[in-house]
Amino acid sequence: MKRLIILLFCSFPVWAETGAQMSILTTFGALIFVVAFILILAFLLKKMRLPALGGSQKDLMVIRQLPIGTKEKLLVVQVGEEQFLVGATAHSIRLISKLEQPLTSSSQTLEHPFAGQLNRFLKKE
Repeated sequence: MKRLIILLFCSFPVWAETGAQMSILTTFGALIFVVAFILILAFLLKKMRLPALGGSQKDLMVIRQLPIGTKEKLLVVQVGEEQFLVGATAHSIRLISKLEQPLTSSSQTLEHPFAGQLNRFLKKE
């Protein structure tokens, strides 16, 4: 094992002369760039909190939400034909009340949740 290490270090000037060192550094730099790019994309997607890409659930939907703090929010949740006002924190979810008169939401938001979220995002800007 020691002979292999000594052989590699002794042949290092030969690599530098042939340009292999530059090729190794370029490859290593590209690898680091790709891994960093994937990690940044994963971080951004986690922060955006996009809805799941699976099939939509018609029986259980979040109609509206209102952020109250950094990790607290009020939600209007529709289960079947009934709607509930729910408080959610980082540690718990509590039922506040059942709504006597259900809130109406636009049909675009119900049919295409991504389109509704995109419209809300664009209105913020």
